[in-house]
Amino acid sequence: MTTLLEQNKIQQEFADRMNEDELLNCMRCGFCLPSCPTYIESGFQELHSPRGRIALMKAVKDGILEPDEEVERSLSLCLGCRACEPVCPSGVKYGHLLEEARDIIQQNKKQSLPVQAVRNTVFKGLFPHQNRMRTVTGLLGFYQKSGLQKVSRKIGFMKLFPESLATMEKVLPSVPKMKEMKNRPEFLPAEKKKTKKVAFFTGCLMDTMFLETNNATLKLLQMAGCDIVIPKAQACCGALHGHSGEKAKAIEMAKKNIEAFEQTNADFIITNAGGCGAFLIDYDHLLKNEPEWYLRAKAFTKKLKDISQILVDLDFHKNVSLKLSKQVITYQDSCHLKNVMKTSDAPRTLLKAINGIDYREMEDSDRCCGSAGIYNIIESEMSMKILDTKMKNAKATQAATIVTANPGCLLQMKLGIEREELSEQVRAIHIVDLLLEAVNR
Repeated sequence: MTTLLEQNKIQQEFADRMNEDELLNCMRCGFCLPSCPTYIESGFQELHSPRGRIALMKAVKDGILEPDEEVERSLSLCLGCRACEPVCPSGVKYGHLLEEARDIIQQNKKQSLPVQAVRNTVFKGLFPHQNRMRTVTGLLGFYQKSGLQKVSRKIGFMKLFPESLATMEKVLPSVPKMKEMKNRPEFLPAEKKKTKKVAFFTGCLMDTMFLETNNATLKLLQMAGCDIVIPKAQACCGALHGHSGEKAKAIEMAKKNIEAFEQTNADFIITNAGGCGAFLIDYDHLLKNEPEWYLRAKAFTKKLKDISQILVDLDFHKNVSLKLSKQVITYQDSCHLKNVMKTSDAPRTLLKAINGIDYREMEDSDRCCGSAGIYNIIESEMSMKILDTKMKNAKATQAATIVTANPGCLLQMKLGIEREELSEQVRAIHIVDLLLEAVNR
C-alpha cells in the first residue's frame, strides 16, 4: 500500500520529470490498440493499453489522479515491448515514458524488507558484476551436472514452484564449465581478408548461460571477414535496471560501456540479443541530461548493429554456402530488435538463404512472446496467456524449428514448446546457432 507521503512525492516527481510534450503527442487515435498484447489479453481494457497508460501518466502529472495501486498495476503489467511505437502516427516514445514513470514510482515507494533485499541482490549485487554472474551460473551448472537436478525432479521438488517456473527449469540450457566462461579472448582475427573491425558486446547472460551462442556469433563474424575486439571492461547493458525502476544504476553501466567501447576504435559494435541492443541504442536518451556523455553516447549508438544486420551488410549469405536437412522453419521477432533497433528483414534474409529449408512466416510474428526480461516470472499469468497465443500461431506453420534472436525469446519459446508437449517434434534455436549449423553441413 502506497502511503499518502509517498504518493505526494511520486506526484511531484511526475510533475518535474515526465516529458509534457511527449505525453501531449499522444492523440488518442487508438492505432496502438491492436498492437498491444496486454490490451488484447486483458479483454480490451483501456487501462492496459499504451493510450490508457499515457492518460494515467498525464493525469498523475497534472494532479488529477493520485498515483495509487491501480496506476502502478497498469504500468507494471506493461511488457515494454514497444510495439506501439512503430504504429504511432505521432511517433510517441512510449518506452521512454514508461521507464521514467517506473523509476519515479520505484525510487519513491518504500518496499518491504524482503522485496528490497531481493532487488538489491539482483540489481546491485549480481548483474553489474560479471564474475558473480559466472559464479551463480556455475552453481546452476553444478545443479545440472551433479545429479541434483535428476533427484529434485524425481521427488517432485519443482512442483512446489509455480507451473511456469517449474517448466522453465526443464528448458534452461546446459551451463558451460567455469573455465570456458572465464577464458574469453580479447581479440579474434578474421578468417579471410579483413572487411571490418568490430567490437562485440558479450552481455551478462549471453556470456554465461548462452556462451555457446556467443561463440557461434564470433565464429560467424570471423567467417564474414571481421577482426573482433572484445573489451574486457564492458558491463551489463543495464536493460533490466532501466526497465525495473533502477535508472541510476543503468546510467552507471551505460557510462562504463561507452568508455570501454570508445577505446576499441571499431567500425561497428555488434550485439546478438535484441533486448540488450535496444537498451544500448537508447543510451543517448538515457544520458540526455549530461551534455558531454550525451555526445559520447550518440557516437556509441551510431555504431550499433545486430549480428543479423552486419552479416547481411557483408553479404555473408551470398559468400558462404548454407544448407540444412529438409524442414519447415519459422521466425519469432524479438520485440526490441524489431521495434527499437528496426531490424526485421535481415534475419529473414539469412534464413531464406539456407538451402533445403521451407521458410514459413508466422502470423503476428512481431507480437511479443511474453518473455520481456523477467516479466514471465513476475507476471506469469499474463505472460502465459500471451505465450499460448504465440504457440497457436507457431503450430499453424507446422514448423519443426522456431528461430529467435534474443535469449529471453528463446527460453520463452522453449517453454511454449514444453507446455504444448511438442519437445519431440519442435525445437527453438537462436539464429546464429542455426546459421553455424547450416555452415557446418
